[in-house]
Amino acid sequence: MAGFIDSVVGGGGLIQLPALLVFLPGAPLPTVFGTGKFAGIAGTTAAMVRYVRTVEINYRAILPAAGAAFLFSFLGARALSHLDANLLKPLILLLLILVAIYTFIKKDFGSLHAPRLTEQKERVYGLLIGASIGFYDGFFGPGTGSFLIFIFIGVFGFNFLAASAAAKVINVATNLSALLYFGYKGYILYDVAVPMAVCSIIGSQLGTRTALKRGVGFVRILFLIVMSGIILRFAYDTFGGQQLAQVTSMVKAWVLR
Repeated sequence: MAGFIDSVVGGGGLIQLPALLVFLPGAPLPTVFGTGKFAGIAGTTAAMVRYVRTVEINYRAILPAAGAAFLFSFLGARALSHLDANLLKPLILLLLILVAIYTFIKKDFGSLHAPRLTEQKERVYGLLIGASIGFYDGFFGPGTGSFLIFIFIGVFGFNFLAASAAAKVINVATNLSALLYFGYKGYILYDVAVPMAVCSIIGSQLGTRTALKRGVGFVRILFLIVMSGIILRFAYDTFGGQQLAQVTSMVKAWVLR
């Protein structure tokens, strides 16, 4: 399931991370993340290969971003061992809500592929995005693919399919960097990670095939569904059940108004 969702719109961590936390009770947080990264990179790589064969990718922007993401993902993975990732949750929750609202209101968002930046700006923006998203993915992770897709559409002018393909290239770089650190430190449970990786590859193949067949409209709808799920998960983790009900009521009232 995580491989399928992640290959289309990102957000596979919405399924995978909670599952690992449930089924690996008492495991250190770096071990949970390391095991998840091993499974995640298998599905992401399989999805990337299929997208590269079908969708035209702007490597001028993507390769610098992937290089920066690789470096900063390693730094983020190191920071995870020393800092509390929960401190980021309120900020990430706010960003996710804004992304979802903007995508829902702007009906043509991601429907057209019309790159709007010069080559020089593409490289500069790619480096900045790769560094920031790479650090976040190594440090925390959930929602990385969705953030990348939103940025490639909103900033670079890609459509949903092109943005998904570009996001997979950077995701492979961030996952590989973090995985090298987690593996070096012994934070991977291979008896769990290897079967998960196989299933992630199967799911990613089904996901990319569905996305390429159904087109941009399908990807947009699934993007909004996954974003809603991620928002609810972050809200519950951040505020708890009672506070989540209050926040949901406030958002509902705002939307209706």
